Amino acid sequence: MTKRKINFYPGLKKSEYPFTLEDVVCGVDEAGRGPLAGPVFAAAVILDPRRPIEGLRDSKKLTAERRGELAPQIKEYALAWAIAECSHEEIDAINILNATMLAMKRAVEALHTAPTIALIDGNRSPVMAVRCHPIVEGDDKVHAISAASILAKTARDAALVVLHEQYPQYGFDQHKGYSTRMHMERLREHGACPVHRRSFAPVRAALAGEIRFETLPLDFSLEDEA
Repeated sequence: MTKRKINFYPGLKKSEYPFTLEDVVCGVDEAGRGPLAGPVFAAAVILDPRRPIEGLRDSKKLTAERRGELAPQIKEYALAWAIAECSHEEIDAINILNATMLAMKRAVEALHTAPTIALIDGNRSPVMAVRCHPIVEGDDKVHAISAASILAKTARDAALVVLHEQYPQYGFDQHKGYSTRMHMERLREHGACPVHRRSFAPVRAALAGEIRFETLPLDFSLEDEA
């Protein structure tokens, strides 16, 4: 039985391809820019056209269970993959945007097969030797970026479960460091732990007692845009 042919670039027209058939294309994406604690992760993936993976899409549109099913397939079937991170200390030192770019650069440079072009999710690219091309909403337009999105997300979620074991009072296993009401309440109650990003305004505000939870809507969520 012949496998159904998969379009690896469902969101791009062939006339829009920023590469040629001779290029070795890798997809790059990050996970963890918005949370208030822990590292930011990035992944780079070079898919094997001879071993397509069904169901690749933006990791945020997949359940945790489905991401958990796809991540091992990506690692087994891809020509190359790598995951890298920037610590909370690095984020506080160079800001979250620069830390994200650095994590992406580290992921690409860790690939055991060198790409000739890196397709980056978003509107910015890290500075590195490999030619880069940013694609807005690329994690739903390019399967290699979707795969990178899944690997970065599953790796970061696993890291936050480990952090929960070290700092169980914050509930990192539930909110993964995002600024949910629960996280903000725990932050105000217990103060910041060593892995909180002190350069983020919500952490500073919570520590200073400047957030009044009774005035916040039930779907309250803060995100840092640094």
